[in-house]
Amino acid sequence: METENQTVISKFILLGLSDDADLQPLLIGLFLSMYLVCVTGNLLIILAIISESNLHTPMYFFLSNLSFTDICFTSTIVPKMLVNIQKQNKGITYEGCLTQMYFFMTFAGLDNLLLTVMAYDQFVAICHPLHYTVIMNPHLCGLLLLLSWLICLTYSVLQSLMVLRVSFCKETEIPHFFCELAQILKLACSDTLVNDIVLYFVTGLLGIIPLTGILFSYSRIIFSIMGMSSSGGKYKAFSTCGSHLSVVSLFYGTGLGVYLTSGTAHPSRKGSIASVMYTIVTPMLNPFIYSLRNRDMKGALRRLFTRGTYSQ
Repeated sequence: METENQTVISKFILLGLSDDADLQPLLIGLFLSMYLVCVTGNLLIILAIISESNLHTPMYFFLSNLSFTDICFTSTIVPKMLVNIQKQNKGITYEGCLTQMYFFMTFAGLDNLLLTVMAYDQFVAICHPLHYTVIMNPHLCGLLLLLSWLICLTYSVLQSLMVLRVSFCKETEIPHFFCELAQILKLACSDTLVNDIVLYFVTGLLGIIPLTGILFSYSRIIFSIMGMSSSGGKYKAFSTCGSHLSVVSLFYGTGLGVYLTSGTAHPSRKGSIASVMYTIVTPMLNPFIYSLRNRDMKGALRRLFTRGTYSQ
């Protein structure tokens, strides 16, 4: 009987954010605008860092990689969502769904690990300023980036291979605007106990360990700042850390909320709306957060625009 209810899946149906036909043009305009702002803002951050030699430091090296990751992260989701809304076709092929899921996990994990590495960089810069250049040398920075990529790629490959062993029923509607692993597994007919254990254990591990590292780094940073005698030094240190803390709060706050609600037996579109925050809104806000409170970045962007104007 179980085999009769199983079928070869050729596509999934992404239910999206709303079925209201009147809302579709508004959704296209809203998400296209946010996507363009996200890509343009993060691209400007990368170009500004590349063009300014004084920004060739570990902090801005990781920031440029975070901007690149954010562009890839949103590009994995938003273009397909916009095409589906525009064509009024909610389908995505089985292969396309698994591909989107793979890249989503890769870039979400990379975002997570880069934020952790950036917190460590802030910790070394504020708590061990005299040894900063020795500790955060180019070799270590490259190694940390490579390690982050390897962890995320390995995790994504493992999860994707485990999904291939799962059989699906005829019910292929995903109450989301992109292919998320937890939602895909809910459509399975075969036993997914191993998949669920790996999903929640590894995701929890990749969330708890980096978050613990960030909290530890900032607890030491706060103690170090409070011990500073100069009020100017305190302000500069708080200003430097404030941008990163804002991004961490946005990413982890929204991501944790979605992660905790993803295990519900009857997922609703409220979870999809919450996912918009960490998949689209946070990557879009990152360039503003990192540039508005950063004098060096504002100067670099100003000079980038000036060079662009004169070259025309």
